[in-house]
Amino acid sequence: VMSILLHGDAAFAGQGVVYETFHLSDLPSYTTNGTIHVVVNNQIGFTTDPRMARSSPYPTDVARVVNAPIFHVNADDPEAVMYVCSVAAEWRNTFNKDVVVDLVCYRRRGHNEMDEPMFTQPLMYKQIHKQVPVLKKYADKLIADGTVTLQEFEEEIAKYDRICEEAYTRSKDNKILHIKHWLDSPWPGFFTVDGEPKSMSCPPTGISEELLTHIGNVASSVPVQDFKIHSGLSRILKGRSEMTKNRVVDWALAEYMAFGSVLKEGIHVRLSGQDVERGTF
Repeated sequence: VMSILLHGDAAFAGQGVVYETFHLSDLPSYTTNGTIHVVVNNQIGFTTDPRMARSSPYPTDVARVVNAPIFHVNADDPEAVMYVCSVAAEWRNTFNKDVVVDLVCYRRRGHNEMDEPMFTQPLMYKQIHKQVPVLKKYADKLIADGTVTLQEFEEEIAKYDRICEEAYTRSKDNKILHIKHWLDSPWPGFFTVDGEPKSMSCPPTGISEELLTHIGNVASSVPVQDFKIHSGLSRILKGRSEMTKNRVVDWALAEYMAFGSVLKEGIHVRLSGQDVERGTF
């Protein structure tokens, strides 16, 4: 049995639990006789550049507290990755100590379906769009070497696609949700007959529709005159203005209304961190 932990680069450097786990790695009651840490280092944490996320040159520097060997390897070279991984496995087997594999790679698309990385990392993503994907790069090499034929490669891809498609089709038949029993089972006697909690009272927090409309309009306008705004953002603002007009809200607008109404009452709201700076949510 071998313990393998998979990390993102930003998490590896930024989450205290990683550092704490390293310090457990050699304690008599906690050791796993060596863990292999694989860091998928795509050189960006959601939308954060490394220079904004950590103070050390490499995300893997936290592993130096236990003198774990750290292998930095180009993830565009699958054979180099395989070589480094077998060296890591051998190290762990021989010395029963932690070892780190830092896969230096890139993230081709945004963090999720909603994220457009060209907004925040335009230079980086111009470079990424020029990169030949690793599968194509390696397939071309193997075909050029005569190790596989183009037909064999295409058959493998088709086989894999088929596996994914079949699994997707099967997933649609899964109708049972096993979460109901804990989602909606309050403790007996916790609520009154009217469904109100017995011990908690909350003053009404509603505000007038007029105020909500005002906040919605402000949230969908640009405060500076003749300010050239990114076309993607003006589309979002236009959509937000339409929603306000149609008395509809989504998460982001609801959040604006919450912040806006609190601000109107003279209460300061402090937002911090990368994701709020760029308005991700």
